[in-house]
Amino acid sequence: MTRIRYMPDNPPIQVVHSIPGRFRLKSRAFTNPALDPDYVTALIASLPGVQQVRMNTGSGSIVVEHDTESSLREEILLRLNNLPQDAFLPEIRRRSGPDLFEVGTRTMAAAITPFLPRSLQGPFSWVLSLPTLVSGAETLITEGLKVEVLDASVRLMSLARKNYFVGNAVGAMLSMAAYFEESSTRQANDLLKNLLRPQADSLRVERDGAEVMISSDQAMVGDIVICGPGEMIPVDGLVLSGEASVNACSITGESAPVHASPGDEVLSGGIIEEGKLRVEALNVGRETSMARIGKFLEKSLRTQSGHQRWSHTLADRLVPLTFGVGLGVYALTGSAARAASVLAVDYSCAIKLATPVAVRTAMYHAGRKGVLLKGAQALEALGSVDTLIFDKTGTLTHGLLQLTDILALENFTEDEILALAAGAEEHYGHPVARAVLKAARERNLSLPPISQVDFIVAHGVSAYVDEKRVLVGSRHFIEEDEGISCADVNEQSESLQDQGKTLLYVALEGRLVALMALRDTLRSEAGDTLKALKASGFTRLVMLSGDQPRPVHAVADQLTELDEVHAGLKPEDKARIVDRLKKEGRKVAFVGDGVNDSPALLSADVGICMSEGADLARDAAQVVLMKDDLEGLVMARNIARDTGRVLHNALWSAVGINSGLLVLAGTGRISTLTSAALHNASTIAILAYAAMNKGEQDALPS
Repeated sequence: MTRIRYMPDNPPIQVVHSIPGRFRLKSRAFTNPALDPDYVTALIASLPGVQQVRMNTGSGSIVVEHDTESSLREEILLRLNNLPQDAFLPEIRRRSGPDLFEVGTRTMAAAITPFLPRSLQGPFSWVLSLPTLVSGAETLITEGLKVEVLDASVRLMSLARKNYFVGNAVGAMLSMAAYFEESSTRQANDLLKNLLRPQADSLRVERDGAEVMISSDQAMVGDIVICGPGEMIPVDGLVLSGEASVNACSITGESAPVHASPGDEVLSGGIIEEGKLRVEALNVGRETSMARIGKFLEKSLRTQSGHQRWSHTLADRLVPLTFGVGLGVYALTGSAARAASVLAVDYSCAIKLATPVAVRTAMYHAGRKGVLLKGAQALEALGSVDTLIFDKTGTLTHGLLQLTDILALENFTEDEILALAAGAEEHYGHPVARAVLKAARERNLSLPPISQVDFIVAHGVSAYVDEKRVLVGSRHFIEEDEGISCADVNEQSESLQDQGKTLLYVALEGRLVALMALRDTLRSEAGDTLKALKASGFTRLVMLSGDQPRPVHAVADQLTELDEVHAGLKPEDKARIVDRLKKEGRKVAFVGDGVNDSPALLSADVGICMSEGADLARDAAQVVLMKDDLEGLVMARNIARDTGRVLHNALWSAVGINSGLLVLAGTGRISTLTSAALHNASTIAILAYAAMNKGEQDALPS
């Protein structure tokens, strides 16, 4: 089916009502069935000053509540008149359900039916039932037996039996149930969209020695951005000067403000509570952390998990069952009342809607606690995996390597070697490179001019200094790939590796000129995290590393919960181990943070990236830990498993309750009105139960 896009020459958007802090927009363009209301409301809610957005596609209106009388209206109209292709769904979706006014009207109409003259009750009820009958007929022709056909059949049978009050009362209850069902889904979506914090539309930067205001789309990497009290940090960057207390709750879920000072990295979306910062922009616009989070969340509103697809299939298959039971009861008893009572029972509403409500509520609570789940599939998979693989550096360890030893050969000094290695590593984002650069800065060394830099992932760096080739990397890279002997430092390398240190070899013009050693530290929470993960159902914990065996096993010796350890791996080796475990029938999650982890992150059933991970790793992962610790991993696992239990309970409650009602209705124990009331009440109760899914378990046992 071809999608209909809203274009400027379509019906105009009008402001039909406005009071301070609130206005309503209306247009026939908003009734376009291909338009995604979740996307549109998220697009508007992301504007600074917007407090709440409500969209009703049935009436073609949007209500915006805001805290200022700024140029919001013009900005919103501009956005709505230029909607991107992403605002339209690949499949036509149904319009929104009834609003509270419609529910009240139908309830009042049902209540007055018995008091109308008998001659008016029939025409009044037929007119009232017409939308339901038309919807049922359209659905039967276009989609087959669905819940709309059941609803229409109950109304038609009541009208045929001239039981007008029952028919109208059932219609009122169906309307009320539809309202609560849509409200539950909308509230779950709103929870998720609340993680989309408004983006700054302008920022202060230093230009030619003066502070100037520029629009956010004019910001460039390298700009010096000024952020004061009450302002949102609009870029990802490095603090150059100043100190401040930063509330980063919208990014990391951490409730307590963090202290930012020169040398610290700050993320877009944080709010400065006290102080002032000068920040060098490292990422701007669509590349910032908040922009990426927003994109993930927009996509997550549309994704369906395997459980959701399965529940939809099951619900659709149960509709013909209800219809068949109703026909069977009528054939056996000749009672249209019993048949109508059976048809008033529908499995599909609770089964279909409980899943998105529970999943999106869980995703919201995970986000508030510092774990970003990219869609329902990530949540479902995280709850079902049984094997967890860690890349060592930056996950189980801090990844903040410190340079501890420099063994300079020939006539080189330590400073000369360090400057040479730092120059080659200057633009490489690996933890080893960062440690070398940090050590050079601490010694105030001037780096030599470097050219023709070539990064060999998981091996090292090749660069030219004064037309001389410099190599910095692992022994495998220097000795096996480049053919440079490292035998002269065998004794020293053995000793350093026995101390659990990582080795870095430096070669110049085809000869080894230095051996460097670095040490990483184990995360303090690593041991408790592994124990908690085992308790949560993981049956196998694996550690992988590209480092040499000795430092890897020095870390493994401190983590007794590990079942398997591999060292000296290339990126493709890590992905191969993931594939091997999957072929053994295991469901695998992989935790990493580097560019070289991306193949494994993509190969795993669930890829999990640490907060300080490289951009490529963050994009490849389905789960991002927004705090720099492992506790979020345990919390996310608990939320995922709790959500699975909620969905299981909701499903079988819906099946059990409605099956019981079918039996009662078919045997004539309950009337049509009672059957409809009990069915709709149970549906609302199940949705309320799904909406209470908060995953309140602690990250680590106290």
